[in-house]
Amino acid sequence: MIVCLCHRVSDRDIRRSVESGVRNFEILQDETRVASACACCLDCAREVFDEALMKAGCAGRCEGACASSCASACGKACTGAVVRVTAQVLEA
Repeated sequence: MIVCLCHRVSDRDIRRSVESGVRNFEILQDETRVASACACCLDCAREVFDEALMKAGCAGRCEGACASSCASACGKACTGAVVRVTAQVLEA
C-alpha cells in the first residue's frame, strides 16, 4: 500500500529500508522523503516503521548510539551497538 502519496513511498519501501539497516525514523525520512511534505502520513509511516523494527529484532544492531525509535519499538536497549562504539573509541 502507498503510505506517502506526496513522495510515493509504500509500506514495502519502508520495510525494505529497515531490512537494509535503517534503525532511525529521521534517517528513513532522509532516504525516502516519507512524511516530509504534508506529513499527513506521519502516523501510518511511523507505525509501519515500528512494526518493521520489531520484526527485524532491532536490539543490538542499531548504528551508533541507540535511536529512540528503536528502543521504543522493541522495548530493549541496543547495548551491543553501544559496546561496539565504545570499543572502537578505546582502540583509537
